[in-house]
Parts: sequence; structure tokens; C-alpha cells
Amino acid sequence: MMVKIKRGKSALVVEGGAMRSVFGAGVLNAFGSAAFDPFDIYIGVSAGACNLASHLAGQNDRNFDIIERYSTSSRFISFGRFLRGGHLMDIDWLWEITIREYRLDLKKIFNGLRNQNKEYIIVATSMDTGKGLYLHPDEETLEHYLKVSSSLPIFYRNILEIDSEKVTDGGVADSLPVIEACRRGATDITVVRTRPSGYVKKNSSVSFLYTLMFRKYLQFARAMKNRPRSYMDSVRFIKNPPAGVRISEIAPPPDIQTGRVTTNMKILNAAYQSGREHGRKFIDVYKAKDK
Repeated sequence: MMVKIKRGKSALVVEGGAMRSVFGAGVLNAFGSAAFDPFDIYIGVSAGACNLASHLAGQNDRNFDIIERYSTSSRFISFGRFLRGGHLMDIDWLWEITIREYRLDLKKIFNGLRNQNKEYIIVATSMDTGKGLYLHPDEETLEHYLKVSSSLPIFYRNILEIDSEKVTDGGVADSLPVIEACRRGATDITVVRTRPSGYVKKNSSVSFLYTLMFRKYLQFARAMKNRPRSYMDSVRFIKNPPAGVRISEIAPPPDIQTGRVTTNMKILNAAYQSGREHGRKFIDVYKAKDK
């Protein structure tokens, strides 16, 4: 894949994956605790974008606290509600309660970005075109953009909008936006994954239903079907970047058992601690390379 490269920037790309993102929360906790921040561009997808927001706010424990306090609650994830036609993941409730009880420090996020001339991008997917939207939030739009990027289709029944455009989870169009980071001038890219490095994404057993489920949005249905291919294109880009581009990967080990809807705190805490450990090791290696 040919990508026109503008040289010189460093990017941090953080994958989503609902509850799997607890590993990324651990990595960013390690980064924040060590005041490790050599990045010019931050790109987050779904829960990965939420992890980045807390990181940029300096709220290093917030991501895990929210998982422990709210995300493991049956008020958020409910299979019974889903079978009755409701949300599997009640994003509306989660956003309402966390904004009320554990809000992001919005001023700190955007003052820091402006003062250091850094770029923060949230990935969403257009329902009309099926293509990725690379959103630049501000204090007024951040929380809504994060909600949009995290609104997993099927699991969350509502369709949200940005400027009258129907939008949804960023992971449909671009789960691992490393190519986008490169296009934006990053030649040193760190990607925090929520799948093991050797993971191969395969076609869903229900992909034949997407056209029926999303019959009003056929381009989006096509993007859902093509998601495994686009995901693996990004993986190949990570493994074989263009000349002049360095990509470093932080990925959970294969024995991490966290799934998209895991609520077992023992499993989640193990993944979080693994992320913190991998984050600390990465900092040491990164600093050694730059000596």
C-alpha cells in the first residue's frame, strides 16, 4: 500500500475493543505515571479514544476506575435487556453517569494540546458512506465524539449524529488507524493494541445478515463485511511499515483472557496490570533507543 509520507512527527495510536481496552488503560496509566509523552499526534478508536482522553487530562486512574465502578455493572452490560430488544451496552447510561460523577478535565486536555501544538483525533464511521471520519474535538464536542466512536453497532441500538450525519463506532472503518497516522506526518508510531500481536481477524459467522440489519445503510453494511480485510491491512502495515517509518507495537500476551463484554474483575485486573507492566517496559526500551 502506497502512503505519501510527511516526515518528522511521533504518534500514539490506541485501539478500542470495549472491555478489552482495559489493557490499553494499563499502558496509558504507566505512561502517565512516568510523565512519558513524546507524542505529537494522538489517535484513538472507541474505548481507545476514551483511554486517550483520560490520559491527556492527567487522570491516570480514571479509565480503570470507570471500568470497575460502572462498566462491569449490569446496568451497563445486560444480555437479558439485549434479548428483550434493548442495548447490550447502555452507552447512554454510562455517559450520563460518568459525566455527572467522574467527568474528564476538559480544560486541561485542550489547554495542553494548544500549548504544546499537539493533535488529538477520534475515529468514527459514517453510516452513509461506511468510511472513517477523523474528528478533531474541542471542549464542546469531545464527550459526544467519544460516545459516537464507542457506540458499537448491534450492541447499542441507537444511531447518533454529528452535524446531521449518521455516525457510529470508529472500529468499523478503521480499528487500527496507523495508516492515517502516517498520512498525517508521523514517522515514529506507537500503537497500543487490545488483541495479541499474532491475532488474525476472520469473517463473522453472521456477516451475511449485515445487509438485512443495515438495509438503509448499504455502504455501512459493506464496511461491516469488509472489516476483517481492512483490519488485517492495518496489521500488515504495522509489521511492514514503509521505508523511513518506525512502528512500535504494545500488545497483550495471548494468555490475556479479556473479551469485548468481560465483567469478571479478576480477569480485567490481570489485563490492566499486564498493560501497566508492558507500558513500563516500553518506556525503558523507547528511552534506550533514543540515547
